[in-house]
Amino acid sequence: MPAQLSHRLIEVFDAVMRTGHLTRAAERLHTSQPTVSRDIARLEQVLGMVLFERVRGRLRPTPRALALQQEVARSFIGLERIQARALSLRDFAEGRLELACLPALAEALLPAATRHFLARQPLAGLSVTPLESPQLEQALSDQRHDLGLVERRDAPAQTLLEPLLSADEVVVLPAGHRLLERRRIAPADLAGETFISFAPTDPYRQQVDALFAAQGVQRLLALDTGSAAAVCALVRQGLGVAIVNPLSALDRAGPDLHVRALTVSIPFHVGLVLPALRGLHPLLEDCRQALHTAARELLGRLDPVADQTEDRD
Repeated sequence: MPAQLSHRLIEVFDAVMRTGHLTRAAERLHTSQPTVSRDIARLEQVLGMVLFERVRGRLRPTPRALALQQEVARSFIGLERIQARALSLRDFAEGRLELACLPALAEALLPAATRHFLARQPLAGLSVTPLESPQLEQALSDQRHDLGLVERRDAPAQTLLEPLLSADEVVVLPAGHRLLERRRIAPADLAGETFISFAPTDPYRQQVDALFAAQGVQRLLALDTGSAAAVCALVRQGLGVAIVNPLSALDRAGPDLHVRALTVSIPFHVGLVLPALRGLHPLLEDCRQALHTAARELLGRLDPVADQTEDRD
């Protein structure tokens, strides 16, 4: 029997049960009433049981037919869900984009970009994987993600990179600090200050240390930590001052954390990384545009800091 039972016979049975009439079932299936009648007779023969009683030219389902329909209905609901899912994937009304970036960018840039992305694709999904360098660059080189964000100007191996954002590092100060009266802070202004640094191996830490060493400025280097979020949290507690990327600084600016421009440039770059060895995701362009929009908004928030470039005196 299993070899003789076909999806077509089950489809005809379901149509008859749903419509309660051979002619309407035939219309539903785009076939003829005699064909439906033959298929029902064939199904009864294959199953070895009567499914319908013929009463005055109409079909009346037997208890066995009603029981069988419950199982068939569950199967057809599953097929309908598969069909709807296939249609949504065909049009990419739904879909999931895989993005990897540094933790600082996941906290300070991605929330606004995600809001813009979902405004464009409200049924889409976005998976954000925060990774530290060099694991981030390796994952992008291995083509594990549809999109990446890095704080560098050169592309990791087997990828393409386009600039997303360029700005300068900024100074963050706690509430009540003596330097808040200055609009722009020079390295010499931080002489003798308790300075909260990144870890000794961090490239930005090394760049900042080299800058202060070149100018002969001594700081109190009692605290260091591994992330811009942690640096800002320590500054907010009044434990020192720091130099961090502008995205993290602006994201946490408020009554307990103030942002000031530097008199010297410590460049901060964010690049958008695309895989070179895999097809581009259909949702990629909308996400890319959302990231550029979020970056422009953040740069706009930097303007008041950048405009305050003159000391009062």
